[in-house]
Amino acid sequence: MNSQPALPNPPSALSRRLSVVAARERGVGAEQLRLIGVDPDIFEVFYREHVEAVQRFVVRRVGDRERAADLTTEIFLAALDSAHSYRPRRGAPRTWLLGIARALVANDGRQRDRQRAGEERLRGSALLDEDDATRLDERIDAAARSRQLYRAMDRLPRRERTILELVAIDELSLKEAAAAAGMHAATARVRLHRARRKLRTELETAATQQTPIKEDQ
Repeated sequence: MNSQPALPNPPSALSRRLSVVAARERGVGAEQLRLIGVDPDIFEVFYREHVEAVQRFVVRRVGDRERAADLTTEIFLAALDSAHSYRPRRGAPRTWLLGIARALVANDGRQRDRQRAGEERLRGSALLDEDDATRLDERIDAAARSRQLYRAMDRLPRRERTILELVAIDELSLKEAAAAAGMHAATARVRLHRARRKLRTELETAATQQTPIKEDQ
């Protein structure tokens, strides 16, 4: 029977300071990730280290700034709640975090049209300063320029689209993408090949259909 490793005993003030300094210099590694749920300073380092990657992940899939900000906040809250169950075999911290992001964005896509009566939601934009909001807008604008590509990707089977997005857009290795998507690397390789082939055909067909017709002079 596998038992869940217990969190380490509370560190001394000195060892805690050294741990925070190490995280700030090298990033929050696998051995420290489980502490983000109990140490605000470690969490702050983790947040600053990964927030831009999470924002890029979200805005590529969500075209609305307010919703993207909400989801970014929810992803880090979910990471806080589940940090105690993190295992290094599930992937590096970034891979693990993007796995959480993938699940929440997919769930939001299924539920975004449903009203949650009586529930007060914290608006993520309230936590953003003007520069943050501007950067988020810029990322959404940049993503909008690739809408044709995303529309073609939307027509792929869900599992093939997921692995293609993680590799081609979020720049994970095949092994990391497989871990984030919760599938074996061999399965991910096959689905990635199929997705690329189908996407190439889709884009070639779209380009042919959109070739402009010259007007008679």
